[in-house]
This record gives sequence, C-alpha cells and structure tokens, in this order.
Amino acid sequence: MTNTLYRLIFTLMAFALFFNCNNAPKKTDSKAPISLKESFKNDFYIGTALSGSQINQSNSKTTALLEKEFNAITPENDMKWEQIHPQKDTFFFDVADKYVALGEKYNMHIIGHTLVWHSQLAPWMQEVKDSLTMAQYIETHINTIVKRYKGKIHTWDVVNEALNEDGSFRTSNFYEVMGEDYIAHAFKLAAKADPDAKLVYNDYNLWKPEKRAGVVKLVKNLQAQGIKIDGVGMQAHWSLEGPTLEDIENSILAYAALGVKVSFTELDVTVLPNPWDLDGAAVEQSYAQFEGDPKMNPYPVALTDAAQMQLAKRYEDIFKLFLKHKDKIERVTFWGVNDGQTWLNNWPINGRTNHPLLFDRNFEPKKAYHTVLALKNK
Repeated sequence: MTNTLYRLIFTLMAFALFFNCNNAPKKTDSKAPISLKESFKNDFYIGTALSGSQINQSNSKTTALLEKEFNAITPENDMKWEQIHPQKDTFFFDVADKYVALGEKYNMHIIGHTLVWHSQLAPWMQEVKDSLTMAQYIETHINTIVKRYKGKIHTWDVVNEALNEDGSFRTSNFYEVMGEDYIAHAFKLAAKADPDAKLVYNDYNLWKPEKRAGVVKLVKNLQAQGIKIDGVGMQAHWSLEGPTLEDIENSILAYAALGVKVSFTELDVTVLPNPWDLDGAAVEQSYAQFEGDPKMNPYPVALTDAAQMQLAKRYEDIFKLFLKHKDKIERVTFWGVNDGQTWLNNWPINGRTNHPLLFDRNFEPKKAYHTVLALKNK
C-alpha cells in the first residue's frame, strides 16, 4: 500500500471521528432543575393564587418560586368586586394592572377572578333591588373590567358559587333580584367584551352528585341559548380523607361530556381536623368555639413525618387521576404559593397552622412536591 493511500485512509478516519463527535447527542445535565410547570407542560397549566403583596413582588423568594414553578396565576382577592369596584362610579385598577403585568413578564396564563360573586361584593351593590338597574350595573362592571384587559387576561371566572349543595340556585342578592337570568347575562357580556377569552363557571364541592347535576343543568341551559361557556372550575378545597377519587373522576367525566374543559382552580389539601358539620368552602362559616383547642391544631410548628407521608400520598393519588384525564383538564391551580399564605390557617377556626400546599413556610418543597414530580420524572 502506498504512502499516499495510507494518508488518504487516515484522513478519512479522522474526518469520520470528528463528524461523529460533533453530531453525537449532547448529554443532558442530570442536575438541571425540574419544576412543576416544566414537568406538566404537555398536560395542563400549573397555577397558583397570588395575594396583593405577592403581586407587588415584595418578597423575592415568592417571585423566584413563582417564576420557576408556575405558568398560570389567579388573583386571590384583588379583582373581586369589593376591591376593584368599591363604589358605583369608582374602579381601582392599580393592583390588577400590576397583576396582569406580572403575568405578562413571565409569559403566564392569566386568570381573572371573579366577575360575579355574592361574597366580597361591594356594599352598594348589595342594596340594589331592581332587576333592570342590577342588570345595568353588572353590564358596566363586566364591560369596564373585561375590556380593559382584553387580550391580556386569558380566562375569566365569570360566575362564582351560584349553586347550593343540592344543585339548586343559591338565594344570593343577584338571584333574588334577577333570578337565574343573571348568570346568562354575565356570560353574554363577558363573551362580547372579549370574544377570545375563555369563560368558566367556578364553584366548590362540584364532586358531589347533586351539585354536579346542578352544574350540568346550568351549562346545558347556557349552551341551549347559544351562550359561550368554555369550562367548569372545580375549586378543590379537599382533605386527606375526601372527596373520593371516584367522585372526582365522575365529575371530570360529566363536565367533559358537555364539551367543556375542566379546571381545578383552588387546590389545597387540609391536614387539620374540622368541625363535623363543616360543609364546603363558604367563607361565612365560623367555629369560634374551637379556637385554642389543641385537638383542632395538631401541627402548630410543622408536620410530623407521618403527616408528611399522608399528604404526599394524597397528592400523588390526585395527580395520577389528573394525568389519567389530562385531555379533559385545562389547568390545576394551587390556592397559594406556600403554607404561610393559605387561607386555611384561619378558616374555619382562627389561629390554626395548616400545611395544605406543596411548599412550606420557608418556601422549601415538601415530600408531597417530590412525589408529584416523580409522576413525570421517573
């Protein structure tokens, strides 16, 4: 073999080695951070509710956790009627504007919560007793807010908690003055104000068969009138023991069968015992007689290892069900960033320490967080 041929073979081998090395699959960094939003990005949005101080980004730890873990946000209180429209001719948009800007900054799915709700309603609105006047005020309220954020807020909780536990209509001031027509009125106005926004009916205990039937009837009634409704929001204020996965699943199937998406809009899992007659998430319930009772506040500092395991298992089971029906689910939103923020610290009994979320008071992930992530990161 000539020297020229040797040199040619050597050159070809060297070129092949260089080509293979440069085109080999790059090894991924096994230590790269994994987050909730990245893990479930092909399944559904992972959201959280934000308080006013969190919207103002007053705590850098909250902002860092928000940016890393979540891709959807809901305002906990600052877009409710009482806060955003306290007087007939007065709107406060300062916090809401900051909220939307925050969502845009981090490229999040932004939820407006909530347009029509009997609770946290401005006192002046509670005094309205004429149906035409009420309809006009609702129109002004929805048009002013929804049009302001047209194209920026992607989903609206249009009507909140309009049903009783048996599926009948709650006798709120809206219902007493306008009957059930106020619901259709609100959805029509929201759809006209921003045709591209997704419109949701939101309520608690929607896993209950009787209330589920009421929601199915409500949605079908809107659809029969040609009124746009895109989703049902199940609030998901649950406990370690209930509701059963079967009841949750039956509701997912029932609502999806209507042609709408299901969202779990206010997810938290209480680890504390509650009064035996507690029912749902109505904020007006109070059990002051239990304040200071250590039996009602068993984890005043931190969860025990056994309780951590219970919470982790409950979240694991819940998210397995969510993944089973991911094609029907739009969003899963935790009602708070961490345990220090949760409304369950003081409801329905003041002065308690609850631990219902995936991050503790120091913004550290709990066992439940790792268990949920493990479902997508084997």
